Formats: sequence, structure tokens, C-alpha cells
Amino acid sequence: MAKLDVDWAIKEIDAFLHVTDQVAYNNRPGSGVFIAGGHMRGTNTDASARAHVVEQILDRVLPGWRKDAPEKDAKYSWLRDQASRAKAALQRQAELVEKLGDNAPDMDAANLHPWAWENGKSYWNTGHYHQAVMQAAIRVNAETQAKLSRMDVSETDLFNQAFSLNDPTEGAPRLRLMENDGSKTYENLHRGARAFAEGLYAAIRNPGVHVPHDGGEEQLALEQLAAFSLLARWVDQADVLEA
Repeated sequence: MAKLDVDWAIKEIDAFLHVTDQVAYNNRPGSGVFIAGGHMRGTNTDASARAHVVEQILDRVLPGWRKDAPEKDAKYSWLRDQASRAKAALQRQAELVEKLGDNAPDMDAANLHPWAWENGKSYWNTGHYHQAVMQAAIRVNAETQAKLSRMDVSETDLFNQAFSLNDPTEGAPRLRLMENDGSKTYENLHRGARAFAEGLYAAIRNPGVHVPHDGGEEQLALEQLAAFSLLARWVDQADVLEA
């Protein structure tokens, strides 16, 4: 997935801020008529269209911004404030990284494997990070079931069978990450994938279903999403070995 085009995003924010700017009514001097207040510079239709694009930008630049959004924002006051914050973040991101951090690489959730991100992104964007991880676990499991035509097993049992080093049997195909060349690498790769998948569903998915969460910690959830993303890539790229 392509990275965010910063220059384009800033232009879109500026366009939104321009059309939603409140301007005073034109009071003609000497007319004897004074009209108090103001109106939005652009039309409601234009403002709504611009707002839709800006909201998608905010999802990328300020994750979780929707969490505190008011029910009504008739004049786009709150959204304008968020857009201004996002613009500042985009314009000064290089400076902020230099001054506040060690220039470590960033990890963008939107660049994770689609199976680990698409189903849960609406939860993520509203600050429900734990729920986003649970959606990733569900999606990866479902895609693996579909790839192997194995609706009779799921999660830990599914992956234990999928990456098993045993030969496939009727109704129980295997996933192969490389051709069996008789090497230790082949054996280790599939043993590792099997253990990795089992760990994700035993330590993250299963406890997560039974423990209530208020949203979860963002950094922890991002690391968990990355783990499910790696498993998703393995499954997606693997060949299916039939009996």
C-alpha cells in the first residue's frame, strides 16, 4: 500500500478549511442596513464533500480522533480543529521525529496485510484497539479456512493441521511455505509457523474473547496486529498441498 501523500493531504485540508471558514455578511456602508453574524464561505454540499476526504486523512494522521467527536458539528467547528491539528502534524512530522525521538522506523497500521487491518480499522479509528485485534484474528482464521476448505476446524487446531509436517490426507490439505527439499530449513519454517499461529490464538485471541476491555492500549494492540499481519502473509503466500 502506498504511503500517504503529505502534500496532497495538506492541500485537501486547506481546501476544507477554506470552504468551511465563517465570513461576515456583506454590510454595505450607507445602506442603513446592518446584518449581524456570518455564514460559511462555501456551500453545504461542497463542505460535506471536503469533510468526507478530510475524515479519511485524519484516520491516517490522527488515529482515534473519532473517539471524542461530538454528535453534532453543524458548522464543522470541531472537525476544523482536528483538521488543523492534522495539518500541523503533517507539516512538522520530520521536525518532531528529529526533536522528540531517535528517528526509529514508523509502523503504519494501514500498511499491514489487509486481513489484519480491513475488518478492524473502523474499531481502530474510534479508539477500540483491542476489538480491532480481535477482528484481525477472526479474519485470518476465516481466510485460512477458506483457502484450505476446512470449515470443520478453526483457530489453534486449524493452524496446527495446516502447518503440520505430516503428508496431507483426504480432506486435510497442508500449507507449504517452501518446497520440501529435505532440509532443516523446510522443517524449521513450518514448525515455527505452526507454533507462532498457536501462540497468537492461545495467548491473544482466546483470552481476548473472555476479558472485557475499554479499548485497550494502542501500542500493544499495534504490535499484536503486526503479529497477525505476519501470519496472514504466510498463509496468503503459502501453497496448498492436497492429498
